[in-house]
Parts: sequence; C-alpha cells; structure tokens
Amino acid sequence: MKRLLVAALVSAQVLTMAVTAQAAPDIKERIAAVPGVRIISEGTVGTARTFVLGVQQPVDHRRPRGQQFEQRFSLLHKDEAKPMVLHTSGYGLPGTIGASEPARIIDGNQISVEQRFFTPSRPDPADWKLLNIWQAANDHHEIVGKLKKIYRAKWISTGASKGGMTSVYHRRFFPRDVDATVAYVAPNDVVNNRDNYGEFIENVGNDPTCNRRLEGVQRQILQHRDEFAARLEAKGYTYKQFGGVQRSLEILVLDTPFTFWQYGLQADCAIVPGANATVDQIWDFMDKTVGWDFYTDAGVAPYSPYYYQAGTQLGWPAADESHVRDLLRYPGASVPRSMVPADIKMRFETGVMRDVDSWVRLCGSRLLFVNGQNDPWSAEPFRLGPGTRDSFYYTVPAGNHGSNISKLPEAQRAEATAALQRWAGVAPAMKAASADQGPDPDSLEALRARRG
Repeated sequence: MKRLLVAALVSAQVLTMAVTAQAAPDIKERIAAVPGVRIISEGTVGTARTFVLGVQQPVDHRRPRGQQFEQRFSLLHKDEAKPMVLHTSGYGLPGTIGASEPARIIDGNQISVEQRFFTPSRPDPADWKLLNIWQAANDHHEIVGKLKKIYRAKWISTGASKGGMTSVYHRRFFPRDVDATVAYVAPNDVVNNRDNYGEFIENVGNDPTCNRRLEGVQRQILQHRDEFAARLEAKGYTYKQFGGVQRSLEILVLDTPFTFWQYGLQADCAIVPGANATVDQIWDFMDKTVGWDFYTDAGVAPYSPYYYQAGTQLGWPAADESHVRDLLRYPGASVPRSMVPADIKMRFETGVMRDVDSWVRLCGSRLLFVNGQNDPWSAEPFRLGPGTRDSFYYTVPAGNHGSNISKLPEAQRAEATAALQRWAGVAPAMKAASADQGPDPDSLEALRARRG
C-alpha cells in the first residue's frame, strides 16, 4: 500500500511538471506581454531567435506622462537563464541582428538599442534639446527595467565608438543597471577646446613619410579643386547643407588623415598616392579612404543626431588645417554646426564630459576599455583612476578602430576574457555556437558603415 502511494505521488509530480512545462509561455508571448513593447518582426540566427521590437518612451523622462515616441531595439534570444548583453550602437539600429564580441564570449542573449533621434526612433515633433546623454541613459534604463523581469541572470553592457561612449554614459547615471561594461574604441573628449588629435596623427604609425604623402594628397586636391568639384557635381551629389560643393570638399580633405588611420592599417600606407599621382589615382584613393559620397546632403543627413550631440555635449576633434591653410577658402568649416540643419539650434554645454570622466576615475567599477594604438579616436581615451575598481584598460598594438579583445596579445586577451566571464557569472569554457552569432555589429566594417 505504501509503495502504491509513493508511486502515485511520484506520478502526480511528474504529470504536474509536464503540464507546467507545457504551459510555460513562449519567449514571444513573454516579450509581447511587456507593457509598452510591441513586436515589429521576428526571425532566427542559427538556433537563436531574433526580434525587432518597439518600446514606448517618454520624449522627456522628466515628464513621463508627456509626449511619447517609439524606440526600436532588437533581441537575440538564446535562453532566459543565460546572461544578457545590452548593446548600444549610439546610432541607428544595425540592419541585421548579430552577437557582439561580449555576447559571443559569454554565450549570452543580446539586445541592441537604436539611439533616440535616429530615424525612425525620432519624436515628432522633435525637440532637439532633449537629445542628450541623460535622456538616452534613461531610455536604456527603461528597457533594462522592463526586460529584467524576463532575463534575471547577469547583465553586461557594451558598444564600440559612440556606442561605447553611450554604454559608459548609461553606467554613469544608472551604475547598477548592469553588472559590468565593455567599451571599445570609445573617445573621451573631456575638454573640447583642448585637443590631442592633431599631435596624435602627426606621430601615428612607424613611417613618417606616410603622413607626408597624405598631406600631399590634401594639397593636390585643393590645388585642383575645380576639377574635383566638377566631378562631384557630375555624379549628381548635392551640397545645400554645406553651402556648396567647394566648402564640402574642404571638409572632406581635412578629414582625410583622420579617416585613413581610423579605418586603415600601417600596411595601407603603400597605397597613398605620391607627388606625381594623377587626378584619377587620387580620386580612386579618396573614394576608398574617405568616400566622396559622405560629405553630401544625402551622406550626412542620417547622422544629424550624432553631429548635434558632438556639437552640444560630446565634443569633437578639431581639424588640423596647418598643412593646407594657404589653400583653404573656408577655414574653420569642419565643425558639427556644418553638418546640422540651420533651423536646429545648438549650444555647447561645457563640463558634461568632465562629469563622466570624473565618475569613471573616482567611482567606476567593472569597466573594461579596449582601444587601438593607431586609431585617432584613442588620442583622448577613457582612463582608469584612483577610485576605479575591478577594471581594465587595454591597447591593441598597431590597432585601428576595429580593435577588440580578440586582437589583444595572448596574455591580455586571456585576462580580459576571464574578467568578462567572471562578471557575467559563466564558466570559462563557455562559448557561443558559431551558427548563433550572426554578423558582429561592432566589426570594423559595421562601424564604417554607420561611420562609428
């Protein structure tokens, strides 16, 4: 009799577990049930499920019941029990969903958030004064709060370039939202009118003649500016935002050395045209290096939110005009104001980046920074300070804007990987299945595509 009773109890328990398992809501149902979130589309990457989602956000988080807008973000879902990576692009949402390097290292889920004011995540009407780092940090805080009810394991934030900056700003205002942050090639322009970028570019690389040839290219373009301008207009580009093709041409020319080292390698010095180069050879080099189509109306329009933020809070690298000053017609034109429509008012707020820098140095914890030795954006990086705890700073030798953990020397790569896995609470052997990764949203190619 006792055996029959035990068997019956066991059978009932098994049946209850089976019914419970069958009744457990699918992740799609759980996401759809989150207040203010809607599913825009869904798909798969290997065995992982993917969703593009929209979340209702206050335009002004100080007035949560006021005007709302829908902010897009994507979800790469593997398992609710796995850690979550909060990936901030700092720009628009990547066109395809893929795992960032931290998500690959810890085999985690990932959400990737489109920055406010990048279309279509733009309020209508748009009050541009509400595009600032505090409002954006609150956007991320709202999303974290909603999804932590589903994903209860550790959270890691990450991003590259402006996305890395964005992840640090979020931590500054909401340090407990995530357990750690990995920021790649993220500049930290503490005092905007005191730049190190020009000096950095003067001394970058191991071949001084490379920069001299780049300067030669700049001069040759400006010496033949009418021919280059005619070619550009013949391609159908327009330049109303810049006040004409000639002004745009000067901005592009000034950007050349910075962009060359941002995305290129030392070996690319071999393709820099010399003094006897033809106009065709210089045209092809510039098209590959900077891109003739970027400093056009159609090229810069999608990036107005970035230039607005640079011109109001983030700061920007001053263009080095010293090598071509005698050939310029529009000195001082290479500033964010030139890239933002005139009807959008801009005023720079001093001290905003100093506040973030002070937090990193005095209060930051579980921060991991990776920069590239030859990347101009690394001229003014985030630095650890006397109050920074359990944090790491690395530089990839000869690295460019695509620098990450995988490109570090072996000992540093192992140290950084171990720290990330420890923060995420996963076993050192954990690694994502290659079929579940998709394209890295912070690869050099992806950063270049979004000009990050």
